[in-house]
Amino acid sequence: MAENKTKPTKVSVSAFINAIADPTKRADAKALVKLMQNVTGEKPKMWGPSIVGFGSYHYTYDTGREGDMPLAGFSPRKAATVLYNTGVKNSKALLTKLGKHTTGGGCLYIKKLADVDQQVLKAMVVKSVAAVRARHSS
Repeated sequence: MAENKTKPTKVSVSAFINAIADPTKRADAKALVKLMQNVTGEKPKMWGPSIVGFGSYHYTYDTGREGDMPLAGFSPRKAATVLYNTGVKNSKALLTKLGKHTTGGGCLYIKKLADVDQQVLKAMVVKSVAAVRARHSS
C-alpha cells in the first residue's frame, strides 16, 4: 500500500508564509493561521511542502489504509487558497452565508479572505474540528 505523502515536516511556517510573493495571499495566510490556531488550540506545522496544518488525527479506512492528517489546514495556491477539513459536506447552510467561494473534493477554495465572511468561516472550522475530534477520539 502506498505511503501517505502528506506528513508533518520541520519547515518553518513563518518562512513559508513570508516567502509568498503575493501580498494579499501572504496577509490572508497570516490571518488563517490566527483563525485556525484559535479554533484548534494547536500551533501551525507544515504538512508536506505547501500545507499549513493544525493538530492531527489518525484515520483508518475500511480498505485498511491509514494515516494522519491535520485537524484543519490550508494551502495558499496560485489560483486560490485551499482550506482542508472545513466541513464542506456538512455545512450547506453555512456555505450559503460564506460569500464568494467554490468547493470540490471536500475542500473549500477562496481567492481572497476579503471575499468571505470570516465569522462564518470560523464557525465552519469550529464545527468541523469538533466533528473530527469526536469521530477520531480514542
